[in-house]
Amino acid sequence: MVRSAERKTAAERREEIIAAARQEFADRGLAGASTDEIARRAGVSQPYLFRLFGTKKELFMASAARCFAETLEMFQDAAGELHGEEALRAIGAAYAQRIEDDPQLLQLQMQAYAACDDEEICGAVQRGFGDLVDFVERRGGLDPEGVSTFFAKGMLLNVIASMKLLRSDEPWARRLIEGCGEDA
Repeated sequence: MVRSAERKTAAERREEIIAAARQEFADRGLAGASTDEIARRAGVSQPYLFRLFGTKKELFMASAARCFAETLEMFQDAAGELHGEEALRAIGAAYAQRIEDDPQLLQLQMQAYAACDDEEICGAVQRGFGDLVDFVERRGGLDPEGVSTFFAKGMLLNVIASMKLLRSDEPWARRLIEGCGEDA
């Protein structure tokens, strides 16, 4: 007797498609990504992909939302029960390590920011980034200037990591990283 493959639910397939889309969108952005390639990677047909997500843009927004949700979860895990400066140092160190270990996460974030010329995508990105800001504000106990400084340093790390300079011996890059308070 041949055992049939286990059928997956639409929710399970959605998760697989988002995982497959993550790399394609990280590498190529919204405009350059191929839904045919995403469907192939996920092991589904292109019509099924569109049945679950409607449009490539909706799939991109779901992928970006997942990226920000993963980042928030990483912030929460890093902070644990810590508060104030200790929590912020833990979050900053965890984030720097994460974007080095998982450059795809950073690439997708950068593609999401770049796609903000679209109003709907911009709204989704604003919500995801706003959740990060809210968490840091609550856990860090920072005033508005402190929150801005924390995220400005994080964005600088994004730029440095995008240029593949987190572990560089380039003197100017090391000075910037040290200024962010990271041991990267």
